[in-house]
Amino acid sequence: MDERRAAWDTERAEPVGEPVVRADPSVTGDHAPRAVEFDPDDPESIASAAETVATFAAGDFGTANIYLLRGAAACAALTRAEGSYIAAAARAGGETTVGFIRKWARVHDLPQSVRRHVARGSLAPTAAKHIARVRGEARLALAWAAVDGNLTVREVRRVASAVADGADVEQALTEVDVDLGSLSLDLPVPEYLELRRVASMRDVPPGDVVAEALDAQFTRR
Repeated sequence: MDERRAAWDTERAEPVGEPVVRADPSVTGDHAPRAVEFDPDDPESIASAAETVATFAAGDFGTANIYLLRGAAACAALTRAEGSYIAAAARAGGETTVGFIRKWARVHDLPQSVRRHVARGSLAPTAAKHIARVRGEARLALAWAAVDGNLTVREVRRVASAVADGADVEQALTEVDVDLGSLSLDLPVPEYLELRRVASMRDVPPGDVVAEALDAQFTRR
């Protein structure tokens, strides 16, 4: 998979239950060695996933983002193993509902680029649940808008609901004061000066020069 394609992936590319983000020390630090994998094809692993989901649904799982991602992984693996959200909820038992399983399994199914922000703490897991309701390119638009625009969970939910009702994601984001595509960057001084020089000579905004350079870079790769 080339980097340009990966940048636009809107679904999980890795196997269900595999702790790709949770086991990365650069993201989760000391938690990485304790990452738990849930294998949908392993009965013992799925038994552990069912226990994890039940604990998660009961609210006894802790609030750290890394543990919420573990719970999401357990929900996704249990659903894959049981074949449906209904069967997964029944297997977990306790306070587990179909809605709970579905919401968190969808968080696990978000692309790695988004899940990494959840693990780092720059995107609230509760916001990720609403982002997971959105499909296609609009999903990434909402995810990055939430990160760059410091959107609240309520604002993310509002945009997700509007998009689900058929609204254009860019228009929905303007309703929460986000200009999609607007990003503040810090550049080393030499690159900043060169960017300004090139933009001035071409009589275009600096963003056009950056967009052209990124497009060329991704195309080459």
